[in-house]
Amino acid sequence: MTQTNVYNGAELLIAALKKNNVKNIYGLVGIPVTDWARMAQEKGLDYYGFRREDSAVNAAAAAGYLNGEPGVALTVSAPGFLNGLVALAEATKNCFPMIMLSGSSERPIIDLDRGDYEGLDQYNVAKPLVKAAYRIDRPEDVALGIARAVRTAVSGRPGGVYVDIPGQMLGETLESDLPIEDLVYAPVDSSPAVVPSDAAIDRAVELLKSAKHPLAIIGKGAAYAQAENEVKDFIETTKIPFLPMSMAKGVLPDTHESSAAAARSLSLGGADVVLLLGARLNWLLSNGGKPFSPDAQFIQIDIDGTEMDSNRPIQAPIVGDLKSALTKLNLAVKTAGIQAPADWLTAINDKKTANAEKMAKAMSTADTKYPMGFYGVLKPIKDLIAANPDTYLVSEGANTLDIGRNVIDIFQPRHRLDTGTWGVMGIGMGYAAGVAVETGKPVIALEGDSAFGFDAMDIETICRYNLPVIVVVINNGGIYKGTSHSTAVEVDRPDPTKLDIDAHYDMLATAFGGDGYFVEKPDEFKDALQKAYAAGKPAIINVKIDPNMGAESGHIGNLNPDIRDKSNN
Repeated sequence: MTQTNVYNGAELLIAALKKNNVKNIYGLVGIPVTDWARMAQEKGLDYYGFRREDSAVNAAAAAGYLNGEPGVALTVSAPGFLNGLVALAEATKNCFPMIMLSGSSERPIIDLDRGDYEGLDQYNVAKPLVKAAYRIDRPEDVALGIARAVRTAVSGRPGGVYVDIPGQMLGETLESDLPIEDLVYAPVDSSPAVVPSDAAIDRAVELLKSAKHPLAIIGKGAAYAQAENEVKDFIETTKIPFLPMSMAKGVLPDTHESSAAAARSLSLGGADVVLLLGARLNWLLSNGGKPFSPDAQFIQIDIDGTEMDSNRPIQAPIVGDLKSALTKLNLAVKTAGIQAPADWLTAINDKKTANAEKMAKAMSTADTKYPMGFYGVLKPIKDLIAANPDTYLVSEGANTLDIGRNVIDIFQPRHRLDTGTWGVMGIGMGYAAGVAVETGKPVIALEGDSAFGFDAMDIETICRYNLPVIVVVINNGGIYKGTSHSTAVEVDRPDPTKLDIDAHYDMLATAFGGDGYFVEKPDEFKDALQKAYAAGKPAIINVKIDPNMGAESGHIGNLNPDIRDKSNN
């Protein structure tokens, strides 16, 4: 006699996630998903509970970026969903594969706007902001819904997927004589290779042959694609100088002889042929305008053909995944014998040497300067990562992010995560926690004092799970800097950009069982950093620096126009 089994939607959802190699869920529980999270943990999924949904979703996004498989986040309905949606939209813009599951209200009440508890049409709210959105209304559709979400998140250009889980569905049942493992499945070849045409490769080779001043720009798409071996082969074959975008640092070590990072302006302005490797001509590259020459010609490798010509004509578009495209291109450039011209390399190396001398001079007093500046904090971190290259760096802030990008070398791929395509603050604790969980390696979260405030409460999450995260807060007492920008003669309230220079952010760590350090001098910081790293437990090092240090909006002050002096008042 055949035994009939009865499974509810909650059980099927867990089985489907496990079938798709999901191991960790990052979330924040409440109605209607509290018991589901408990059940998931009991059935072998590791659940990490956060204090805000956006941090949980950021942790899942970091997991997707590191692993090339969708990270999974869980939120409650309506307000929780909305808190997580910002980070999910950011993951989509960053091309990080992830899935956000959110409990939601009953459809009959939502669709007629009858006023349910935390009622919101989450599915339709999410759709314009993510790669795709799906709603699973019946237990029998769970396997299909999760399989579609996984394939969508990783295929083509990766991104964020929203999956709506009505609370009612979790309790509904499905009868079957099959074991639950046979009712769920993982999609076959969910992220197939996209091999470019021979004609596209030939166009690129012809353009490289004509180049007098070639330049390669490596984007985080190359890091995500795990194409570091193919990139290395191309650069070392052709000797073409390269510039890494911030999250592509480490695809090739920043100390690589072909890195042109120390001659960035010359390289961008002087290049006549630019090869984009997983990089987009968005605002981070001035939308293809200055400092690029108006006569520069472009080769772009991207898995999404719609990215071509997004800001200026692409003379040699190569539509394909990075590994497949570079495999073909590498063979072609070797056959053609392409080499970067010697005079171009000499000009870049001369500029690198001159700029390195300037940087060395600026850094030479960092160990003694008081009050401290940014270099006094960044130099010890630079030295620590050089000695321990498997350390991960997460960074956010304006000046902290910008100056740190130029100072701190990264040696391994996918070891630097930051604010990404949107430049969004508040990613620090979520990314750091996700990286620590997924890798088990030490993480330094380098934070501006303003940026840290966006998600500081999730230091409790980091402490609760005893993750090896050191949070370094560079405290200059303000957004950008701690001095007043106001032109008013008398001001009875703090300037809009002013924060507390005497804040003890370090006490947040000690409040939750971590280690806290408050430092003001370079030798104090070096000592605290070494102690915290050796301890391997959660820590905050609060570094008080000169409040005069910092520029308005970091390196992009031009995007924040000064209108006060143009007023007619």
